[in-house]
Amino acid sequence: MLEHTKAVIFDLDGTLVDSMWVWTAIDEDYIRKYHLNPPEDFHEAMEGMSYTETAQYFLKIFPELPHTVEEIKKEWYDMSVDKYTKEVTLKPGVKEFLEMLKEKGIRTGIATSNDRKLVEEFLKARQITHLFDTICTSCEVNKGKPAPDVYLKAAGQLGAEPSACLVFEDVPMGILAGKNAGMRVCAVDDWFSRPQDAKKRKLADYFIHSYEDITNQTYEVL
Repeated sequence: MLEHTKAVIFDLDGTLVDSMWVWTAIDEDYIRKYHLNPPEDFHEAMEGMSYTETAQYFLKIFPELPHTVEEIKKEWYDMSVDKYTKEVTLKPGVKEFLEMLKEKGIRTGIATSNDRKLVEEFLKARQITHLFDTICTSCEVNKGKPAPDVYLKAAGQLGAEPSACLVFEDVPMGILAGKNAGMRVCAVDDWFSRPQDAKKRKLADYFIHSYEDITNQTYEVL
């Protein structure tokens, strides 16, 4: 999997960390607080959106909200930072895999739809900031996933051609973003996206249940 790879770029939520439960909880708390009535495709519609795009989507479907995009983002950040720094955990084998990449001289980055400050707070709390060479967020590019923008920006900052990059993603929209960028993509198992496993396998080049599958050479080639 790592042959001819110069850079590895990771999504964050559901890929490096078990955190999708945080956003489900925040959505439910926020909806309850403001007495909102979301449509049935609510969560699916937001898949891949940047932090800013998600706030804009909220204002579109809930025009009664008395807030700006920035105010919504600030409230979400305040609701999530404590959970990320104290409760969210790395997936099994992540730290060991990152350390192995460093030993091999392979550059690493994060390309996420999450908030930059929140990502930085999490990495600092887990003492793994030094294991990443760059962080890019979808708010810093023109379009969120499945557009390739955030992955192409990360590759540029890592000094790697897209064809020499390997992406790790947990949801179809993210996998599509990596493929649209011309990169190889490894799908990562996560409980939140498990109902979409068939679609993930169809889109990706590899599939892992754990990062230990890579060190053990038990990953699936699709």
